[in-house]
Order: sequence, then structure tokens, then C-alpha cells
Amino acid sequence: MELNELDLNLLLTFNELMSVRKVSQAAENLSLSQPAVSNALNRLRALLGDELFQRTSTGMKPTPFAEQLAEPIAYALGSIKEAINQRVEFNSQQASDTFTIATTDFGEAYILPRILAALDSQAPSVRIRSVRYSPDSLKTRMESGDIDLAIGLLPNLAAGYFQRRIFEHDYVCLFRSAHPFAAKEISADDFLAAEHLVIESPDPGHYLVEELFRKNHLERRIRFIVSHFGSIPYILRNSDLVATVPRIFALAHEKQFKLAFKSHPLDLPRFSVNVFWHARYHKDPGNQWLRRLIFSNLS
Repeated sequence: MELNELDLNLLLTFNELMSVRKVSQAAENLSLSQPAVSNALNRLRALLGDELFQRTSTGMKPTPFAEQLAEPIAYALGSIKEAINQRVEFNSQQASDTFTIATTDFGEAYILPRILAALDSQAPSVRIRSVRYSPDSLKTRMESGDIDLAIGLLPNLAAGYFQRRIFEHDYVCLFRSAHPFAAKEISADDFLAAEHLVIESPDPGHYLVEELFRKNHLERRIRFIVSHFGSIPYILRNSDLVATVPRIFALAHEKQFKLAFKSHPLDLPRFSVNVFWHARYHKDPGNQWLRRLIFSNLS
């Protein structure tokens, strides 16, 4: 097949489907209708002579040929984007770019509000898009330029990436302000005897903490298990449950939800929150400006 037979938009659709594995989400991210995405996929299937994706109960599963194509297509699209977006400097006052940052929901709650004021004054037309990172697609999306920065504890991003620590935090016990724990120092026995709200999060930092509980056979009285940090304040403010959360999360929610927190009675590891960017965009003027904005407001 010759390149003049191929519509570049088909490759953009392919790359997005590889990232999100759902036609509806790909359509939303590309600002297209679902039929348009399905039509693009059918055209690409006909051109390449392969099914590329198969529908399953959990989403679109790529075929072996699609897996083979994923990395070179992502790299090619990233190279094109980098070439056409090259500029001598980034004029934030005139720019209308959309930057995508991958982080967790508690990262959104703590980090993004702290750069809003700076955005209003320095870049009134620039937009920030926050997405949750998926370990399966994060590297591909950052290499292609679909994600500009990732923020969190991400040990899998090493070779080919730059990183800078923006802060270090510990874990605390979070509860409603009228909880009995608010008026006392919490012992390890107090903590283990309390009723707990537990977060099953894919975030590597929090996963390590839960692993520590399991490995040390620290049995808690678990009443609720949730999958997102965002629901925690709503549950805690109306119950006597206790949650183990990063201090940045407690700081972001204590006043609005009338919560309180204390230092954790167990010896839990501290964790670093880093900003990551792909080496291909290290000198990109827009990426450099975005990093400076975050470092100056969070470091």
C-alpha cells in the first residue's frame, strides 16, 4: 500500500482507539461522532486487510497486527505533531493550545486549582485537559504527544523520560471533624480498631501502602471499599469511618467537607510526586512553558 492511499485521520483514530480501547471514548476525545469513528475503523480495516480491533465485554481488543503497528504509528504521529508545532518561542498570552496532563483524581483536586490563577493571568486562552493515566497506554500516549505531562508516582517511566519532584508527602488518617479521633492522639491500636474506608486505586503510591498492610498482616475493620478518591470526602463527612490518604488529599478537602486529619500512627513510607515528560518534548517551547508554570506554582 502506498502512503497516498492513506488518510492521516485514519491513523489518528487508530492511535486513539489503541489508547482508550472504546469507540465512544475515542469519539469524544477526537470530537467526532461514534459512527464517524466506526466508519474510519472500517476503512482502515479494508486498507490494511486486518480486523485490527475486536469487540469484547471490556472494550476493543487489538489484534496482534494492531499491536505491531501501535508503536511506529504513535511515533510517526508524534514526529509530525512536533514538526508542525515547532516555534522559536511560546507566546502564552496569544496561544490557544490545549495541554493534556495525566494525573489521579486527588492530583486534580490539589494540583490543578493551584495553577488556575497563573493560567488566567499568563495564558488566558490556553486550556488544560486532565486525564487519568492508564499504565497500558501512558507511555504510548506520551511518546506520541497526546499527553504532555504526567504527574504522580510513576516508577515505570524511566528510560526516555525526564522527571522533577514537585513535593514529598506522607500519609495521614482522615475523618470527619466531629470524630472521636479529632480530640486525641491516635495510637496504632486505635487505628486498627476503627472502622475503615479503603481505596482500591491503580495509583502506584497508594497501591504500595495497601500492600504494606497486607504483608504485615495489619487487619483493619473495613466497612467500605471505593475505587476513586473523589467519593471519600462525601462518605467520611457523614460517618465515623477513617481513611488512610496522602496529606495533599486531606489538605485539599478538609475545609470544604468539615474533615480533620492526624499524623498516621503506623510507620508508612513517604512518597514523592513528580512531573514526567518524554525526552522528545524536552525542548518543545509549549512543553517547557507548561513545566515552568507548574514548577513555579507547586515546587
